[in-house]
Amino acid sequence: MADTMIGGAHIASLRDTVSDAEWGTRVDLAAAFRIAYHLGWNNRLVNHITARVAGEPDHFLMNPHGLGWHEVTASSLVKADFDGNILSEGAAELAPAGLNFHSAILKAKPDVACVCHTHPTPGVVISATKCGLKILDQTGCQLHGEVSYHEFEGYAREADEAPRIVGDLGDKKTMIMWNHGLLSVGRTIGEAISYMRRLIGACELQERVMALGTEIREIPEDVLDYTKQQVEARRPNQALGGPEWRMNLRLVDQLYPDYKT
Repeated sequence: MADTMIGGAHIASLRDTVSDAEWGTRVDLAAAFRIAYHLGWNNRLVNHITARVAGEPDHFLMNPHGLGWHEVTASSLVKADFDGNILSEGAAELAPAGLNFHSAILKAKPDVACVCHTHPTPGVVISATKCGLKILDQTGCQLHGEVSYHEFEGYAREADEAPRIVGDLGDKKTMIMWNHGLLSVGRTIGEAISYMRRLIGACELQERVMALGTEIREIPEDVLDYTKQQVEARRPNQALGGPEWRMNLRLVDQLYPDYKT
C-alpha cells in the first residue's frame, strides 16, 4: 500500500508492518473519524476517538495532535499504552487531555472497545443548561438510562480527574460533560459512533424545541421504559448500530477512500 502525504508530513503505510487484527482496528477507527467529520461533529484539531487494539487489550489507538478528523488515515493513528507511552514510531504527539481520560476509561472498562469525545454545538448548548438532556422523541428513547453527567473542572488533563470521569460514567454508554461537551463509549467502534449520533441528535432536537419558547411536552417515564425495552428486545445482547455501521462504511468508502491508507 502506498505512503501518503498529510499536512506536509510523510505518513508511511503500516499495512505490512502490523498484525491483521491491528490493521482492522486502524481501518475502522479511521473510518469513524471520516464519518464523524462528514456529520459535522468536529472540524478542528481538538477532540478524540480512541479504540482498543484488537487482540491487544492493553494498547489503544488515538488520533495524533495536529491532524483534522478529515485527514486521519489508518496509518496515521498513534498506538499507545495506558501509561501514555507511545508505541508507534515517529514524532507524533498525543493531546494530554484526551490521552488522560480516554486511557483511563479503556483501562477501567475491559468491555469498552471505543471512546468518542467531541464538542458539537448542540451538545455544548445542552451541557450549559441546568436541566440537562430531555428525551423528546422515539429515537432518543434509545438513550434512556444511558446518560451520565460529569462536572466541569477545567481542561481534563489532570490525572486526578480521570477516575472521577470513569466513576461518573459508571455503566452508562454516554456522558454529558457539563459546560464542556459529549462522550460516548461502545463495545465496538460502531456502537460508540451510534450512541454519539443519537446523543447529538437528542441535544439538537432539545435545543430547537427550547428555542420555540413554548412548554415542552415530555415523554412519561413509563413510556420511556417501555420504548427502551422494545429497542432492546430487537437486539438482545447485541451492540447498537450494526447495520448502521455497515452503511456508514459504505458511505466513507465512496466519499473518503483514502482513509484506508
